[in-house]
Amino acid sequence: MMKKTTLIIFSFALLLAVAGCSRGGAFKKTKSGLMYKIFSDGKGAPAKKGQFLKVHFTNKLQGPMKDTNIATSIGGLPTYAPVDSVGATYNPAEVFNMLRKGDSAVVVMLVDSLTKKQGPLPPVFGKKDKIILTLKVLDVFNSEDELKKDQQELMAGQKVQEAAVISKYLADKNIKTEKSPKGVFVEILEKGSGPAADSGKAVHVKYTGRTFEGKVFDSNIDTSFGHADPYVLVIGRRGAIEGWDDGLRLFNKGGKGRLYVPSLLAYGANPPQGAPFKPFENLIFDVDVIDVTDAKEEAKPQMPSGLRGNPGGQRPGGSRPGAATPPRPAPATK
Repeated sequence: MMKKTTLIIFSFALLLAVAGCSRGGAFKKTKSGLMYKIFSDGKGAPAKKGQFLKVHFTNKLQGPMKDTNIATSIGGLPTYAPVDSVGATYNPAEVFNMLRKGDSAVVVMLVDSLTKKQGPLPPVFGKKDKIILTLKVLDVFNSEDELKKDQQELMAGQKVQEAAVISKYLADKNIKTEKSPKGVFVEILEKGSGPAADSGKAVHVKYTGRTFEGKVFDSNIDTSFGHADPYVLVIGRRGAIEGWDDGLRLFNKGGKGRLYVPSLLAYGANPPQGAPFKPFENLIFDVDVIDVTDAKEEAKPQMPSGLRGNPGGQRPGGSRPGAATPPRPAPATK
């Protein structure tokens, strides 16, 4: 499923570096009034409807006393955007069919104009603000099959890189782990002697989640995070991120340990809104399997109330800003 293209971009530093190749120094306007500038060597054909752009991007909000990065793919994996006929919609997709492989571009949307054309925005977007969208076109694909093949190659490389980073961390600290079938590094402090956490079993877990730098971002032991204690998931039913579903299978009731989870088995490119960790950040979970029971057919994963209804996008962890609630189902890998 393609990401919406309204907020796709790259960084100004890149654009300044290639400014000498610009075809025209001033900003131009689309039919809808969207301001844009393209930096290109003019080689190759522009993208056309039905193709897909592979881009790195950065999204910035600028205004009086305001200069904030909203989102970026820099430091992570690139994203993809379909080239389509969108008309005069005041949308960056209006310029996609002007771009070639290797081009960079900057698109400026005035919040006041965007509100008039597309409706109200959240309060963080002031009336006099600008949304600065910059991008670098890494490649152009003719079909979804070409795109999917490229995605698979990127994910394979990312998986190897994440495993190498975690392996080095563990080796440096002399931590002994076992590897789960899908690639979670599991430090077993106590195996447990009760029923095994097999597929179809309801596993009751006390947990604390932290980054590899040691920052605690979620817990159902610390009551300030406001989560159910214990957290209950049914193995094999995607009641948690994939790294949990996979790593907990190495424990029995009474087991204790740590899950060192590669980002692709956690949140990948899509951390929960307000999460204090970055896209493609590996995570650590201290887990205590306090019970393993038979799951009823009608049983559903216990989700904190703030997560029900839209597990992919709302503020996690109830009302506490910054809580990440990692046990929720992970977004589908793109």
